[in-house]
Amino acid sequence: MLPRLWPGRPRFSTIGEPVCGTGACREGRLMLKLNTWLLPLLLLLLPMTAQAADISGVPKIRDGDHALIGKTRIRLAGIDAPGVDQLCLNPKGDRWTCGVAARDALAQHTAGKSWTCHVLRVDKAGRSIAKCEVDGEDLGQWMVKNGWALAYVQYSHAYEGEEKAAREAKIGLWQGSFIAPWDWRVRSAKTQILGATKPPKDARRILLASASGPVAPSPDCTIKGNVNKSGECIYHKPTSRWYAQIRMKISKGTRWFCSVEEAEAAGCRETRR
Repeated sequence: MLPRLWPGRPRFSTIGEPVCGTGACREGRLMLKLNTWLLPLLLLLLPMTAQAADISGVPKIRDGDHALIGKTRIRLAGIDAPGVDQLCLNPKGDRWTCGVAARDALAQHTAGKSWTCHVLRVDKAGRSIAKCEVDGEDLGQWMVKNGWALAYVQYSHAYEGEEKAAREAKIGLWQGSFIAPWDWRVRSAKTQILGATKPPKDARRILLASASGPVAPSPDCTIKGNVNKSGECIYHKPTSRWYAQIRMKISKGTRWFCSVEEAEAAGCRETRR
C-alpha cells in the first residue's frame, strides 16, 4: 500500500488509477467521467461552428430566395419569394409567371457578382439559411423592398417595413393578385388571395387551377407530380416512361415542379418505371 503523501489528496496505484477513499478522490473520478462525455460533445459542436462561417462566390440562382454557391444550398433568411412554378395575376386579371419574374429580378440585380453570405443556421433540408450581401447591400431586404418577396414573419420581422412600402407602391407581386408563397405550397380552396387592390372575383379559382393545369406554368417547370394508389407523391421527368400518360388535373392531386429538388422537398419520389 502506497503511503499518503499529503492529506486530502487521492492516492494512486502503480498503474496510475486513483485509490479512492477520500472526498477529493471521488471528485477526481467525477471529473474524469465528465471529461469522458464533454470532449465528444465539443467535437460534435465544431461542425456547427464551421457552418456559421461566411460563404462567398458567384451563385447559381434557383428562384427568388434560393441559390447555389459551390455545393452549398443557400436560402435567403427572413424572406419568402414565389417559386418558379408559382403564377400570379397582373392588374388586368391575367396570369403571369411571377415566380420566374422574381428569380430573374434577383439574377439581373446581382448581375453575376459574387455574394457574401453569413450562415445563420442549417435547416432540416440541409439548406444554409443566410443573410447575403452584394457590395454591402442586403439582398433579402432588396427583394422585399421591390415587391418580389414577402417578409417571412414566421421566422423574422426584419423586413416588415419594406413589405408595407412595396404594397403601397404596388410594385412587384403587389401590382396584381397573388397567393403568399408559404400558402402556395399548401394551397387549398380556402387559400387567401393577397394584393394591393381588391382581387378579381374568381382569382382563387384561376390561381389554384394554374398550378395543376394541362400546360406547364413555364418552360422551366415541366416535371409532373401525381399521387399513386398508395397515397405516395411521385414525380415524373419528361424522359420518364409514363410522362405523357400523366394527365394534369387539380382534382387528381397533380402539380408541376420546376426541379427534382423542389419535388423531393415536397415529399415526392421519382417514379421507378
